[in-house]
Amino acid sequence: MPIFLLFISFFMKTNFYKKDGRDNSHFSLLQLGIILLLGLSLVNLSCKKSTNNSNNNNNNNANLTPNLQLLADSLVSPVYIVEAPDNSKRLFIVDQVGKIWIVTPDGKKLPQPFIDMTSKLVTLETSYDERGLLGLAFHPNFKTNGKFYLFYTAPPRPGGPGSGWSSLTRISEFTVSSSDPNVADISSEKVILEADHPELNHNGGTLAFGPDGYLYISIGDGGNADDVGPGHVTDWYSINAGGNAQNIYANFMGKILRIDVNSGTPYNIPADNPFLRSKALPEIYAFGFRNPYRFSFDMGGTHQLIVGDAGQSLYEEINVVTKGGNYGWNVKEGFICFNTDDDVVPRTTCPSIDSAGNPLIDPVIAMINHANPKGGGLATVIIGGCVYRGTALPAFQGKYIFGIFSQDGNPNAKLYMASPASSGTWPFEVISLRDFPKDLGQYIKGLGQDLSGEVYVATSSQQGLSGTTGKIYKLVGVQ
Repeated sequence: MPIFLLFISFFMKTNFYKKDGRDNSHFSLLQLGIILLLGLSLVNLSCKKSTNNSNNNNNNNANLTPNLQLLADSLVSPVYIVEAPDNSKRLFIVDQVGKIWIVTPDGKKLPQPFIDMTSKLVTLETSYDERGLLGLAFHPNFKTNGKFYLFYTAPPRPGGPGSGWSSLTRISEFTVSSSDPNVADISSEKVILEADHPELNHNGGTLAFGPDGYLYISIGDGGNADDVGPGHVTDWYSINAGGNAQNIYANFMGKILRIDVNSGTPYNIPADNPFLRSKALPEIYAFGFRNPYRFSFDMGGTHQLIVGDAGQSLYEEINVVTKGGNYGWNVKEGFICFNTDDDVVPRTTCPSIDSAGNPLIDPVIAMINHANPKGGGLATVIIGGCVYRGTALPAFQGKYIFGIFSQDGNPNAKLYMASPASSGTWPFEVISLRDFPKDLGQYIKGLGQDLSGEVYVATSSQQGLSGTTGKIYKLVGVQ
């Protein structure tokens, strides 16, 4: 009970208004005034103490040590984590081998997968493969319409461009079962988009609905290396061979697409897509990427689209992506001029704009690749992440959290934190984790975020798709 109420209760019980049958109101009013003054003084002291405690708690929260808390294990190759937008607080884990698992709000992984796509996938190489079930996006109105979208690699289509082509990129819509919200109706598949893919690598793989309600899709440059080889067309920059990423007329590879799945058959092109009224493919939102494996939209601020683009041999990139932007590959890698004749020796010069006059946009982060002969390499592959908007680590608010697959090919991944800037590059640093002071001792294969802004990390001790060492961790703060 609040202090001032205790005083009033005491006053009432002592019958100050009547004593020995006489009217003592003049005396009782005086005592009432004294009691109220004393009560207010104590309330004020209590408030000050409460405020001080709150400030101390805030200071303690700001000084928390980051750590990883195990959420789920016994997975094969987890690559993504996302929360369903239906107030159920369920987390959905995408395992590259073809299954999606649910973790309930009490932290239990359900024994039955939400969906099993294994039979629909191209046959995967267990030693190493970048194909598989790669992306999941829930429709913004999932709570009422039950729709969600998957990015997966199917077997090459009959009559495709060549017998040696690797797979078919497929984006499909599904609905949840009408009888069980923890099970998808696999028979409800509606194919939205398909594209031939020549190699088993550089598939991209992220799906996400933007703040505009449109579906964004990332697809890599077709694979092999340097954006050259079978399935890689020529582009405007003849000095370098190949060029899927720079060719906006021939295919979707090396691009980020934006489509409207709420109208059309099977989709419409948003009216403000940058190439809608040109000869280019109208689905393209931005281009010039090598392998934009993971991207996300900032949940706060201006909702920036931030993309992690895996580099070749010299630099790994994080890019802030805008409509119609050209992000340089394979004319540039990081800030240097890329050379398809020798991918560890940059060209001395290269264009700063493309043939249409679009600037080649530099990354906000260019991390040195392990193979870079100049030394100082930090990563074999960068893994794009999320802007932290949670409450577990107040000091991380507004920071961009991302990872690396490995430092040198071994299971020794690290998490990083960058400070977004309005212009120029973003400074970044390693996140020192209490229980992983050196490195994670695993490979990072993806990051994800729940609707509260907390961040999750998907790992495995295997480069490939074997075993059951896959784990999901939550980024937390500890005293």
